[in-house]
Amino acid sequence: MLSTQTITPDTQTITPDLSHLSREQKIEAIMLLEEKQRRLDENKLSRYQPYPKQKLFHAKGSTHRERLFRASNQSGKTLAGAFEVAMHLTGIYPDWWEGKRFAGPNRWMAGSESAELTRKGVQRLLLGSPEDRKAWGTGAIPKACLVDWSMRSGVADAVASVTVHHISGGNSTLQFASYDQGRTKWQADTLDGVWFDEEPPPDVYSEGITRTNTTMGPVILTMTPLFGMSEVVRRFIPPSTADRADICMTIDDALHYTHEERARIIASYPEHEREARTKGIPSMGSGRIFPVAESAITVEAFEIPKHWVRIGGLDFGYDHPTAAAQLAWDRDLDIIYVVACYKARGADIVNMPGLSPTVAHAAAVKPWGDIPWAWPHDGLQHDKSSGEELADQFRKQGLDMLPEKATHPPKLGKDGKEEPEGSGGNSVEAGLMDMLDRMQTGRWKVFAHLEDWLAEFRLYHRKDGKVVKEYDDAISASRYAFMMRRFARTPKKKQTFDRTKIFRR
Repeated sequence: MLSTQTITPDTQTITPDLSHLSREQKIEAIMLLEEKQRRLDENKLSRYQPYPKQKLFHAKGSTHRERLFRASNQSGKTLAGAFEVAMHLTGIYPDWWEGKRFAGPNRWMAGSESAELTRKGVQRLLLGSPEDRKAWGTGAIPKACLVDWSMRSGVADAVASVTVHHISGGNSTLQFASYDQGRTKWQADTLDGVWFDEEPPPDVYSEGITRTNTTMGPVILTMTPLFGMSEVVRRFIPPSTADRADICMTIDDALHYTHEERARIIASYPEHEREARTKGIPSMGSGRIFPVAESAITVEAFEIPKHWVRIGGLDFGYDHPTAAAQLAWDRDLDIIYVVACYKARGADIVNMPGLSPTVAHAAAVKPWGDIPWAWPHDGLQHDKSSGEELADQFRKQGLDMLPEKATHPPKLGKDGKEEPEGSGGNSVEAGLMDMLDRMQTGRWKVFAHLEDWLAEFRLYHRKDGKVVKEYDDAISASRYAFMMRRFARTPKKKQTFDRTKIFRR
């Protein structure tokens, strides 16, 4: 009888308990186990079970041509890339597969920073140990599908290309390349797909896209973003087109680590590299606006005490998403909590004639309850189609919009009395510095499940000393609410909202 099996995303090792068997039975059992192990090793593709973030990365292939899988070191990003390419080359897809499919043979190119790294990473995971050719076929590509290969000159045990049998009949082809060969090496004939493992130079990435323009095939990038917000990363964060997907996998998503192992790994990295190496967050260096550890501000969601006051903030979207944030304020301890977040483009949610983005956005946040809403100065602008001020449009949808735009608390005059409302101004820098001070002193907390808010927090930065006003919609909404916290109150009543009425024509 076999004992438990130890399974990770790319391995399955059979650990037998043979202590109760006779010598002859042990020999026979070992032979059977070795044969079973060989079959397992030579068909790892049939046993690949991705973690949730890996599965999401695969699924996005059905809707997005370009995909960035930015992840922590040793979390399984290259592994996911290898198994996906193996599926396409062989045409063998598991029952759970939701990504793109190739019905017939296809051509791919894959590589990494250098020939050596390509051999140690991409080639090893696709074929097996580079140094042992007898083991080729123990990677993501099943041995039964491995038809032939050619070797690369000048690099020991490095493969130049491999031919793979596709189950529909005919053969697929995979070429290996490296970035240090320059963009000309990536100027191949028409390709059906390209896989970059770790970040390529912009010109190399451009060549990969060019080679797939005829087929409109997938371009996938698996990497740890150690070079910060580079030109390539900026293509995906925030995505400039609907054809690009950004999937982030942190060390917490890599389920093969124990809690203790994660803690040791995190502690082993220099502090300035930790977020990139363990969370897949592009390094911002001194340019980060909120240079605070995410763990210092996040808390698990809890039921808000009834006596805490609340306020919402809106950031109106034009060529960027509309966002909303709800703050709860524990005035006894003077702690601000971001407890809800909403973010959507009007074009993404309005698909019915006559339904305005304002109606849809208001419908999404009304269930938060009867709370006051802060809004920025552009809420005074008039909508081109209706001629109404934006703030008034939301007011007509039932949101309790504050009478005036968001400003800091009134200044104190020389006599110690408050000056008129609005005298505090609406300085962005002042608001951000107040928020940062609260984060650093434990007085700004965010519910840990609010991924839209945290995604902006991780990437919010300065360039040439100035705040980069991109991908900051939820942050801005929470800043407006924070500026007007003096008007926060306990909800007057628990509000229910029938969303279906909004979409009734």
